[in-house]
Amino acid sequence: MINSFVAYKGKPARITSQTTHKFELLLSDGSVRRVREKDFRFIHPEFAEVEDLETSADFTILDDFQGELLSLKEITEWLFDVFSPQNAWNAYLLVEDGMYAFWQKDKVFVRPKEQVDKIRSKRELERMESESLEKCINNIKNNTFEDSDLVHMESIERVALNKSKHAKILSALKIENSPQEAHRLLIKLKYLTNSFNPYPYRNQILIDSDCGIFDNDITRVDLTHLKSYAIDNTGSSDADDAISIDGDKVWVHIADVSCLVESNSDLDLYAQNRASNLYLPDQIIHMLPASITPLCALGISETSKALSVGFSISDEEVVDIEIIHSVIRVTKICYDDANLIIDSDKDLAKLQEVAKLHKKLRNNNGAISLDLPNVDVRLNNDKASITPQNTSPSRDLVAEMMVLAGRVVAKFAIDNDIAMPFAVQDKGDFPQEILDNSDSLTLSESFKATKHFKRSSVSTKIKPHSGLGLGAYVRVTSPLRRYLDLLVHQQLSSFIANKETLGDEEIKKIVRKINSIMPNINRTIRSSNDHYRCLYLLQNPKWRGEGVVVDTNADKAIVMIPSLGMITQIKTKTTLQMDERIDLKVVSIDICKLSVDFNKC
Repeated sequence: MINSFVAYKGKPARITSQTTHKFELLLSDGSVRRVREKDFRFIHPEFAEVEDLETSADFTILDDFQGELLSLKEITEWLFDVFSPQNAWNAYLLVEDGMYAFWQKDKVFVRPKEQVDKIRSKRELERMESESLEKCINNIKNNTFEDSDLVHMESIERVALNKSKHAKILSALKIENSPQEAHRLLIKLKYLTNSFNPYPYRNQILIDSDCGIFDNDITRVDLTHLKSYAIDNTGSSDADDAISIDGDKVWVHIADVSCLVESNSDLDLYAQNRASNLYLPDQIIHMLPASITPLCALGISETSKALSVGFSISDEEVVDIEIIHSVIRVTKICYDDANLIIDSDKDLAKLQEVAKLHKKLRNNNGAISLDLPNVDVRLNNDKASITPQNTSPSRDLVAEMMVLAGRVVAKFAIDNDIAMPFAVQDKGDFPQEILDNSDSLTLSESFKATKHFKRSSVSTKIKPHSGLGLGAYVRVTSPLRRYLDLLVHQQLSSFIANKETLGDEEIKKIVRKINSIMPNINRTIRSSNDHYRCLYLLQNPKWRGEGVVVDTNADKAIVMIPSLGMITQIKTKTTLQMDERIDLKVVSIDICKLSVDFNKC
């Protein structure tokens, strides 16, 4: 064995000495190793300096040995005729390569031809992929891409949309395999534009699709003699509530979606799996198929089908409750136009009196309503816009009527023992100064007050909603947009028709399902709005605006920007006072991380 040629860890070596259990090897780099026999492979009885594999051997010779075991000496002689150290090394490297043969202990197994063909095809594909990857890498480094690069661009896009955790090309470019960094690269390469919204995809929001719709023939009460106002944003096409008054009786009419979406139907499960409409700056993603809107939305046809909630208020109590399937005639009007007639229109004026009375009642019962800035973020023709949501008499009227409807339906459900998904909220631990001045809080006081609210939730138990100042409350006025509102309608419709309603446990099961979906929906809405805020500021690089200090901490201030509906933190060298107004400018924008840095002008 002394001076024999062996392979150690894939490299040539010579045996220089031997003991009972160990062999001393001299490696090609001059180093020495003492190893056991199992740690190396015998190549040839004579050592010689060898070159890397260079051969034009005829591998078709091996066709006669498919599936057979040969020694290294035998396969060397068949391929190279002479069993020399160089030829034996060549044969060893070919076996190590694994295409034509592989080791089975000290023997060489010759692969069947079909295996060789598969390996050859796989390697050719890998070679082509490697060349394609290298070409794409070079293109990306030059800030471009070609049609031939699309397979790699799509792999980056999958990471950007959170559909994959890894793209080989990102790793090759030493770019973090994260949605944010993949998104950043795609924008840089102009594969995606800044106006593209990745968040519905990242959060696995189900897109609109179709589903069978069947209308149920329901006996309805004719309320077309009432003047029913559907007051909504300009351009809104899916009104799902309207209000009217008949003497002292108030009516809140709600789109009767439950007549089309029966509990446990395919359409019902479709809506459950989506949980809610998503009103995003660039699109609306619907809870129900879009084809339902013209069938249910109020005011699209001359008459509309509704679930109407009628009631009167006496000594601060809701009485004379009536919930019916109805037909109504709707007058659609936008908030701005409603403001112009709210005092002169007899019905709207009376409804406004009811709303103000009820709002006062809730306030006396501990309701706290914070007047924090809200904005509408929109995308039109790739241009982002931000419009402040201003309070107005008509908005206040509609909001209070919707709260009243929720209170009335909750009472009706309790009185008739109908299981419901009640909206509940424990009493907040508000400082006394906030409670004493809840109607006149400054912006900083309102910001402070947000930290003292308890989280609202949904429960089948009858509990107060302290934030609204109500002993019991259900959300009921948006069955086209929110699944739990639709569930309330289904319960009411079944009760009215003397059909069996769902019990507490069935309601709880549905609520758990909706609660599991809502975090992704809320995250998508929040991230989409932030994305288009960033886009708006990118498109308006000279933006200047006013911020209001709402909190301070050492050399930092928390600043609310009402015109953008944003909160930011800035460093300051001077002491800022609460509610102090300061002029701001944008320092930097990272649309992929949804971050904007501001500074004082």
